[in-house]
Amino acid sequence: MLRETASQTAGPYVHIGLALAAAGNPTRDEEIWNEMAKPGAEGELIEVVGTVIDGNGDLVRDAFLEAWQADANGVYQPEFDLKKPFNSFGRTATTFDHGSEWSLKTVKPGPVAHPSGQLMAPHINLAIFARGINIQLQTRLYFEDEAEANAACPVLSRIESPTRRQTLIAKREEADGKVRYRLDIRLQGEGETVFFDF
Repeated sequence: MLRETASQTAGPYVHIGLALAAAGNPTRDEEIWNEMAKPGAEGELIEVVGTVIDGNGDLVRDAFLEAWQADANGVYQPEFDLKKPFNSFGRTATTFDHGSEWSLKTVKPGPVAHPSGQLMAPHINLAIFARGINIQLQTRLYFEDEAEANAACPVLSRIESPTRRQTLIAKREEADGKVRYRLDIRLQGEGETVFFDF
């Protein structure tokens, strides 16, 4: 039996290369990180936070997440530039500090057209990397206060179980007078998050 090699699991390698601060390393001057939107970005500035939980109910303290979302007008921005007030792509990670939460500073996305022509509810696409996961997991984050759009979303409505659908809905909170949404991602077991094969 051949042993697993470093190329077959995220392990600590993703953090060392892409989440320098989370790995305790000096950061680069130009870093793709969790501030997807800055003051001056069009739309409602929000923070999205959460944890990653394994099948035993324990926090995964070294998960790495990539986020891809539309802007406030429902348009994806394909060119990344740190000077722009908004970028559609960002990265974040859980750490051993601060309750092991990941966070994104962004704008609330607008609805995006599905290939069928229907509008998808505002959402953020997430890819989760962690030790023991050989291929990243793909999921989405939807917003609790977009109930009408969520009900009509051609992707979200494909999930038959209302209970399972709820694993993708971020709860709205108020923190320090700012809007924040919380989504805890469960990798396995009871309340497992819905993951997509795309």
